[in-house]
Amino acid sequence: MNKSQTWYIVKRSVGNCEIVPSDKVGDDNVEIIEQWGPFSSQEEAIARRVGLIRAGKCQPV
Repeated sequence: MNKSQTWYIVKRSVGNCEIVPSDKVGDDNVEIIEQWGPFSSQEEAIARRVGLIRAGKCQPV
């Protein structure tokens, strides 16, 4: 695994938030409504996604 890999939380048009690596995030993806990040680890992104779900900004997958 690449040590410089970063992670993003992306909100899809259906309201679900997913954690994706930085190479899967692009400006041409019309399904992405909102995104948060970058995060240095997948664990940090998971913790932030839990906070977004609790705040009502995302639906769980």
